[in-house]
Amino acid sequence: MSNYAIGDLQGCYRELQELLTTISFDRKKDVLWFCGDLVNRGPDSLNCMLYLYSIRDSCKIVLGNHDIHLIAVSDSIRKKSTKDTFGDVLKSPKRKELIDWLKTCPLHNIEKIITEDGEKEFVMTHAGIPHHWTKEDLIKNSNELSGYLESKNSNTFLEYVFGDEPNHLDECRTPEEKMRLNLNYLTRMRFYNSDGSINLKYKGKVEAAPGDLKPWFEHELKIMNQDTHLLFGHWAALNGHTAKQNITALDTGCAWGNKLTAMRLEDLSVFSCDKLN
Repeated sequence: MSNYAIGDLQGCYRELQELLTTISFDRKKDVLWFCGDLVNRGPDSLNCMLYLYSIRDSCKIVLGNHDIHLIAVSDSIRKKSTKDTFGDVLKSPKRKELIDWLKTCPLHNIEKIITEDGEKEFVMTHAGIPHHWTKEDLIKNSNELSGYLESKNSNTFLEYVFGDEPNHLDECRTPEEKMRLNLNYLTRMRFYNSDGSINLKYKGKVEAAPGDLKPWFEHELKIMNQDTHLLFGHWAALNGHTAKQNITALDTGCAWGNKLTAMRLEDLSVFSCDKLN
C-alpha cells in the first residue's frame, strides 16, 4: 500500500489518468490524497469529479477555492465567471449528487504514516496553515467551516464567506468575519503583509514579490514539530518548491501548461506527467 499526494487537478483528467498509470495506482490498496481545486481552468472538470467520486473510498480530498466557488455557483449564490470552465458539471444530470458529495469533503486531512524515516504526521490543506494555529486550532476551525458547508444552512454560510476582508484576525468583529478569514487562510492564502495580514492580491513567484511580502511557510509555524510534514497546493508559481524539507508544494501548474505531480508519502518520491495537448 502506498499513499500519493497529488497537486491541483483543475479539470486535467487525461493527465490524471496518465499519472495514475505512471505510479501503477491500485485502488484496492493505494490511497490518493488530493489537495483541492479538482475543477476549473482545465477542460474536463466533470470527468475529474465523476472519476474521483467512483473511487472516493480510495481518496483523501480537501477542498480548494475553486471547488467552493463551484458549489456556490451551483447553489445560485455566485455567478459563473467567463473564465470558469466547469459548465460541464453544471449541465450534468449528476450535478446534485456530485455537489452534495463535494460538500462532505473536508478542508484538511491529518494522518500518521510509516515512512522510510519512521512515523510522520502528514497535514494537508489547499493553500496552507496560518502561522498562529496549532494542530488543535486547525482541526477546530476547519471542522467548523465544514460543518456549515455540509449543513442545511450551507447557502447562508456561502453568502458571507466570500471576500478579501478582513485580512487580519484583529480586524474580525463578528463570527462570520472570522469564518471568512479562516476559509481564506485554508483555501486562498499565499503571502503575509509585514503587519501580519494576508495578501490575497499577489499570486506570483516569491523572488519577484514586493519587498514587504513574505510566504506563509517562511513564518514560524506553531503546528510544526519534528515529525510534521505539511502538504499544500494552490500556488502554481512555486512549481513545487518551498526550500523547506518538511513543507511540500504540490501544485505544478498542469492547467497552465506545466505538469501534474504526485508525491509518494512513504519515501517522498516524486512522479509527474506533462500537460497533454
